[in-house]
Amino acid sequence: MALRRPPPPPHQDNGRRDCDSKKKRKEADIYQALSSEPVDVAALRRMAISEGGLLMDEIRCRVWPKLLNVNTEDLPPPPGEELREDNKDYQQVLLDVRRSLRRFPPGMPDEQREGLQEELIDSILQVLQRNPQLHYYQGYHDIVVTFLLVVGERLATALVEKLSTHHLRDFMDPTMDNTKHILNYLMPIIDQVNPELHDFMQRAEVGTIFALSWLITWFGHVLSDFRHVVRLYDFFLACHPLMPIYFAAVIVLHRAPEVLACECDMASVHHLLSQIPQDLPYETLISRAGDLFVQFPPSELAREAAQQQAERTAASTFKDFELASAQQRPDTVLRQRFRERLRAEERAKLLLATKPRTNRFVKLAVMGLTVALGAAALAVVKSALEWAPKFELQIFP
Repeated sequence: MALRRPPPPPHQDNGRRDCDSKKKRKEADIYQALSSEPVDVAALRRMAISEGGLLMDEIRCRVWPKLLNVNTEDLPPPPGEELREDNKDYQQVLLDVRRSLRRFPPGMPDEQREGLQEELIDSILQVLQRNPQLHYYQGYHDIVVTFLLVVGERLATALVEKLSTHHLRDFMDPTMDNTKHILNYLMPIIDQVNPELHDFMQRAEVGTIFALSWLITWFGHVLSDFRHVVRLYDFFLACHPLMPIYFAAVIVLHRAPEVLACECDMASVHHLLSQIPQDLPYETLISRAGDLFVQFPPSELAREAAQQQAERTAASTFKDFELASAQQRPDTVLRQRFRERLRAEERAKLLLATKPRTNRFVKLAVMGLTVALGAAALAVVKSALEWAPKFELQIFP
């Protein structure tokens, strides 16, 4: 008589049903936002940020263009044969793409992968040809291949072109000055949360170069599971251009016990941090990155980062990009949550007022409340308020 697998315990079965039900509700909410007139981009941002992100590639194909304000009815034409002729970047792009085997799904037939690699080359070269002010950097292909695998060549080219002229623009300058400027935000964030860890890293003189590949590839180069990569892309596309550096900071903070336990020298700390774990609690870290953005917005950290080039960075011109998006409109839930968090802050401050703690720890206690309210979604609202000193912000009355 064949043995039968026993049924799962009732609590496990109920948990699975609850999870499936939650995903179905979220999927329905996403399609409702897409069918609104105009499209409710603010709601799409909130759902891209919240737990689970955009759930599946089929949805990403429809939502990512909305988050970047790309018209899917007006895509770049297919590249011609002349695209690769006399192109100054072709040889470097070719070398990088040939080395990108690990970025394609395991088990993919060689013929299919080689075809995608050719599309990847054309997509990169087309963006560079249409935007001669942009300069290719090693690692750019790791971002482009993510879009290619999710949405296909023509739409990927359009999305990457918009991304390259906004979120990624600083990485595509002739020099790395602006990239270094963005990396300079890492240590001030760590210092605000864990001064002991900050001071240890300073004594070790480890610097921030270990996080360079994280930042310029949006973690695509260092994460082996494609599901985690696209989940982070959902998050980053819906947020401020500096959110990847906040996420880098929460990874370091998450690994603080490991860092503090190793030898306090550059080689040891750099080696440890360069080997990013593959089993990170991504949803927890995403939520925490959103919390930290609300607590310590870039405008407060700029004094500690290299500030002399702030006018040239994508972070300082994010409002240009947001205001250029004709599909942005107020989202009442976000505004309501923002007001609720402000009221919660005031209540918490009254409770904590009797304790002689520094402002940093008061903030940490207060901002812990934002996890239940959807902290990263609040960061979208907060970023618009923080980064609009030169513009009259009319979309958040």
